[in-house]
Amino acid sequence: MSGTADQFDSEKARMLRFAERMIEERGDAVSRSALAGYAGVPRPRIEAMFADDDELFDAVVAGWFGDHVTIMEEVLASDLPPNRKMFEFFARRFRLQRERFRANPAAFKAYCELGAAHFERVRSYVDLADHYLCELIAQAQAEGAFEGLAIDRALSLINQMVLPYTMADVLTYMDERLSEEKLGQIVDTLFAGLSAADRGARGLSGLRAA
Repeated sequence: MSGTADQFDSEKARMLRFAERMIEERGDAVSRSALAGYAGVPRPRIEAMFADDDELFDAVVAGWFGDHVTIMEEVLASDLPPNRKMFEFFARRFRLQRERFRANPAAFKAYCELGAAHFERVRSYVDLADHYLCELIAQAQAEGAFEGLAIDRALSLINQMVLPYTMADVLTYMDERLSEEKLGQIVDTLFAGLSAADRGARGLSGLRAA
């Protein structure tokens, strides 16, 4: 029985590789019928592995985000100080995205377009990243960072500041202008001064000539 289960899992993994290749080559929204034709196997064989098209799509998405989840969990479990931990939280995922993009720009763009077209099906991974970032923010606040900010407010501000390093499709047009060194400076700046304090940049009702 175990051998049969292992064989089934191996075959399922092989079909997922075909699905990924199909997306990379054609940019299509993957379906069981399209996968059967592409892989050259009977549709009932695919249907035995994936209950419906949504389950197949979710399996492809899980494969794409799996490494990201591993990175986030490893960083959270580390004993780094909060500022270094936050840098690694973003930098390691950025590094992975850049490697994928540079290895196959066309395939990377196809995945970005597919994710944008089916955002509701990938939202859980975005929410998970926000959940982990909230944990990092709480750890940082326990050591005095982000003074006066509610966690949700800090989350929103930080996400906006690091957006080029977390939005995959930004790589397709900003690759050469992004770097881990710049990301490090952004994180250093966050820890040096992000707070609820109004330091004078807000609140103008009009402008006067100098």
